[in-house]
Amino acid sequence: MKKVASLRYGVIFKKAFSQPDIFKAFVKDFIGIDLKINKVEMEKQFFPIIGKVDTRFDLFAEDISNRVIVDIQHARYGDHYDRFLHYHNVALLEQVASSENYHPNLRVFTIVVLTSGDKHKVDMATTDFAPKDNKGVPLNELRHKIIFLSPKYVTDDTPEPYREWLLAIADSLDEEVDETSYQHKEIRQIFDLIEQDAISPTERFKMKDEYGMEEIQRNKVLEIARKMLAKGIDPATVAEITGISPDDLEMKIE
Repeated sequence: MKKVASLRYGVIFKKAFSQPDIFKAFVKDFIGIDLKINKVEMEKQFFPIIGKVDTRFDLFAEDISNRVIVDIQHARYGDHYDRFLHYHNVALLEQVASSENYHPNLRVFTIVVLTSGDKHKVDMATTDFAPKDNKGVPLNELRHKIIFLSPKYVTDDTPEPYREWLLAIADSLDEEVDETSYQHKEIRQIFDLIEQDAISPTERFKMKDEYGMEEIQRNKVLEIARKMLAKGIDPATVAEITGISPDDLEMKIE
């Protein structure tokens, strides 16, 4: 067994997945594209700002045909589907130079990793923007995609090659992994990179800071849920608005 830092932390996730070989292998297995890149940007921003929100992408890479975004989120938010749709659209809109041509030169793929889970409790969900005719035949237009991953819900039915990646992320959450259980060489590289002895003091400080911010946000959401329930709002509605699953509501709301 190997002691590792949890991939729930953005600083640790970015430390591992910002390595170009690891990023490329991850992307290839999930969207089937061989990216031609030699760097992965962290905390990517566009200037000038697109829209009213200063959007930052955890991990960002692009080659001559594709723009790929990978974001890690541990704290549960009720709006994360809308949030990352916004991120995705920003990466599309940034490419439009004028009203004369709205066609983006790069396809945009956004992969969102929800390490704390999701109210729908599915391992993987995908949305694309591909128009289809009335018989459901794709027109091969708008080839962009958003993928939501929830490693907590991986099962025996989760297909490879997704399953091993999701298992590895979930396995790290308790800070101990059995590296011999994994065949993918890039996953083993991740475990070497995030081994506890390899974590710097600066990275440890950022982990503690992230944990503190998550606790503050979690307490705020729980307080909102308590107030909504006290006003007689249906628990299912509270769960939908706050992002707290009905089961979690029952356990956490006193």
